[in-house]
Amino acid sequence: MKTLIIIILTILSPCFGKLNPPKRVCRKVQSNITETYLLKTLLNQPGINNKEVQMLVVTFPPASVSAAHKHPFPTFGYLLEGELESTFEGKTYHYKPGDSFYEKPNGLHAVTRNSSKNKAAKLLVFFIAEKNKPTTVPVKTK
Repeated sequence: MKTLIIIILTILSPCFGKLNPPKRVCRKVQSNITETYLLKTLLNQPGINNKEVQMLVVTFPPASVSAAHKHPFPTFGYLLEGELESTFEGKTYHYKPGDSFYEKPNGLHAVTRNSSKNKAAKLLVFFIAEKNKPTTVPVKTK
């Protein structure tokens, strides 16, 4: 999967054109989980018109848990630090640094958790999204 992410970035790199250094935009998605955007650029190339590539680091503080949600676009992830447990489409996955994954659009994240009581987890996320559309949609669970 790491190789897949490198291949995707290599293929898309000519589409980025001349980029200014990205402004790092940081926002809280929950009381303690943050997203830091590394890149957000619109692609206007044949076959991929009006798609927005977004790269961000999601930081999960120790013992944090995300609310249930979906991503309406293809999502790629690579765990940089720490460990995460994620329940996606009913199956539980355990990620360690260097693990990568692909998630199909609109799959249900019932929960993503950092079980460590003293170490943050950092997840590099890569979206291929539609311009001006949210990449994360909350889901109410029973």
